[in-house]
Amino acid sequence: MPIIKSAKKRVRVAKKAAIRNSKTKRSLKSALKIFNKAASTGDKTATEAHSKAQSELDKAVKKGIVHKNKAARQKRQLAAAAKAAAGASKAAPAKKAAAKPAAKRPVAKKASAKKPTAKK
Repeated sequence: MPIIKSAKKRVRVAKKAAIRNSKTKRSLKSALKIFNKAASTGDKTATEAHSKAQSELDKAVKKGIVHKNKAARQKRQLAAAAKAAAGASKAAPAKKAAAKPAAKRPVAKKASAKKPTAKK
């Protein structure tokens, strides 16, 4: 047990932070589990679970619990899983051939107007 007053305060503050961090981690894990379950079963709530999981990842990054690059990677993986789940749930429509846009004509450049020179 610390003797110095500031050290005692740091123990109290660290205890509060540990509780707050564990709550954030727990909510993040549960949101990810809910999404994975919904995505694997092809449930319609997968999109809601996807947005909830992304929100929880953003909160964890903001609080400094998860590194921003790790969260970005996980969000990308979530999006890919959500897209795959959505594609599996409904029949994939046939792709249409994209029509080529008409070629653009080059725009003629305007001649720059010369300023009249002042006479001396």
